[in-house]
Amino acid sequence: MMLLTHVVPSSPTIIRPGRLNAKSARGGVSPRVRRCLEGISLWFAVLLFLFVQPLYAEASETGREGTGEFYFMDDDGQRRGPATLLDTDYRVTVSGLIADTRLRQSFRNTSQQWREGVFVFPLPENASVYGMTMTAGERVVVGDIHEKQEAKRQYTRAKEEGRKVARVDQQRPNLFTTRMANIPPGETITVELNYQQAVRYQSGAFELRLPTTLTPRYMPGQVADNRPVQWTGGWASPTTEVPDADQISPFTVLPGDVAPDSHRATIALEINAGLPVSSVSSPSHRINSTWNGNGVEVAPESGEVLMERDLVVRWASAKGMEPSAAVFHERWQGEDYLLALMVPGVNHDQRMPRELLFVIDTSGSMAGESIRQARQALLRGLETLGPDDRFNVIQFNSQTHTLYMEPVPASANNIARARRYVQGLNANGGTEMAPALDAALKDSYSDRVESARVRQVVFITDGSVGNEAALFGKIRSQLGRSRLFTVGIGSAPNMHFMREAARFGRGTYTAISDLSEVERPLEELLAKMESPVLTDISVSWPGQTAATEAFPGRIGDLFRGEPMVQVVRGLPGEGELEVSGRLADGEQWQQSLRLDQAAPGKGLHRHWAKQKISGLMDSGLTGRIDDDTRGEVADLGLKHQLMTKYTSFVAQEKTPSRPADETLATDSIPTLLPAGSQGTMLRYPQTATLSPLLIAIGLVGLMFSAAITLLQRRVFA
Repeated sequence: MMLLTHVVPSSPTIIRPGRLNAKSARGGVSPRVRRCLEGISLWFAVLLFLFVQPLYAEASETGREGTGEFYFMDDDGQRRGPATLLDTDYRVTVSGLIADTRLRQSFRNTSQQWREGVFVFPLPENASVYGMTMTAGERVVVGDIHEKQEAKRQYTRAKEEGRKVARVDQQRPNLFTTRMANIPPGETITVELNYQQAVRYQSGAFELRLPTTLTPRYMPGQVADNRPVQWTGGWASPTTEVPDADQISPFTVLPGDVAPDSHRATIALEINAGLPVSSVSSPSHRINSTWNGNGVEVAPESGEVLMERDLVVRWASAKGMEPSAAVFHERWQGEDYLLALMVPGVNHDQRMPRELLFVIDTSGSMAGESIRQARQALLRGLETLGPDDRFNVIQFNSQTHTLYMEPVPASANNIARARRYVQGLNANGGTEMAPALDAALKDSYSDRVESARVRQVVFITDGSVGNEAALFGKIRSQLGRSRLFTVGIGSAPNMHFMREAARFGRGTYTAISDLSEVERPLEELLAKMESPVLTDISVSWPGQTAATEAFPGRIGDLFRGEPMVQVVRGLPGEGELEVSGRLADGEQWQQSLRLDQAAPGKGLHRHWAKQKISGLMDSGLTGRIDDDTRGEVADLGLKHQLMTKYTSFVAQEKTPSRPADETLATDSIPTLLPAGSQGTMLRYPQTATLSPLLIAIGLVGLMFSAAITLLQRRVFA
């Protein structure tokens, strides 16, 4: 309750107005002015009294939602964390451009009561979850995929009947929930997930990111009328803009708030890149790497790691062996799937004048290490401005503020002023991104921006918002001639927002893990932004017809070092793939790739289905998804055994194990606060507190005290 010490003024502060009135009584203020002050004080008191009632109601309701559930009392009357502890194990196998992961989550019930564990957790933003099993003792139950409502019905029924049951739902493409019911006292039940993700390749290096925690999201909008009456496990209530806010807001705690043996992860990677690997590194953890022929085994040096930051692993091929093109083939259920990668290799050094807008997130979730990273990134970006460029700086939290009324020339004086402005930025308030995007994209269609000047927006944020889809729709509709580049900040940024915002913004994205990591990824991003892009890209598959489905359907702009990647269904590995595009100077570019040399691929059908589902979900950015699209997404999930927004996995035993007379308690298992974040986000980020009520009461008391003092002076005058 540290807030109380900040909002309750001390006694000397309260009586200062009385001292001022005493001075007035001695002749410093005329009777007319004194009567005016009396009237104003009384009116303020009445207005503030009316203002207190809704604040009191809101604070009382928030107090009911946010207390009494997260902690429980042990037999000695001591407050402890959740009775359900969490162990996590990752086993990752990388084959070419696809990484396959087996993720085990073990839920240990340390209490004497039957438990249900609920855990909201992140996965990679491009993860395709395709398998699930539940292990209780020696019994292993394979999960089935169902439409979400049917999976929910089966879970509820098994839970009520006392049968061990587990269910996994997708809340966002990178945010999932595991529910595990009827965990016996003192026992452990394990839920195992299988998922795959595409490995990112650019500028000769491969990268894989394993998220272990998440930055709490800001939930814009007004509290919805249909919010739950009782607390449901999240710190947020549904809002008009984020109707599922209560489902994506797990409590966030420090490592000391959980048991010493909880929220630890063991991680092992096996890299089979298909070519010699010269180096393996990680900007997030100290790792050990062991070479075995062309393969490499990688694990954190410390063994177990705290689940407080993403694990990022990068590897590079031997010099001169960097792939410029690759093709993979898989045949699944009688159908052919091909995945092609091609690096254009455009090295033109032509530099065009730019209008560069830097947008920096200064909301509360950026407090601590994140805002230092963001300031450092922005200062480095200012150094890249040339004499022919124009620029502006936009910061946003609960409000948006621009340094200049409009972009200004990159003169020494203007840049010096911008540097001072950036160095003074601090993090506080909410994450209202929409007004910041409006400010950054408002001139995208204006004739004021010369066609010869490239308009680029650098968006620096942790992406901690709950209304991602609405923001993507805004970017797509307002982009115009701008290009949007995102920079992910912090130890656990929302990479789904980073990647998709850049995709809709026809730009690219990068992430910075800590201050020592700012230079390299930022240098790469800024170098890409200065280089000409390959636009108007066309991909022609041999034998392609109107019915051929290749994804992504429209290839976005490519920057130096970035590959063109596309997956297609229904075409054999024969003939040549033709790729063409237009360079920045208008010159045409073309390259071909033989398909008969395709290497065997695994999981390409799931990658294709995931890409198609993403394309279908894009239709919901400007409104609700219609029933036909919803049905098509669900059908793809069921056919390819993939978890989607409309399909879930459920595994259940047939025989009840919990006695009918035993009650079931629920633990909402928290996530760890991302490393480097400030403790002000602990447990209840962005929620209402009693502080507005206390401030209002204090002001009411202050005004009444002043009014009474003035009346007394008047009586005895």
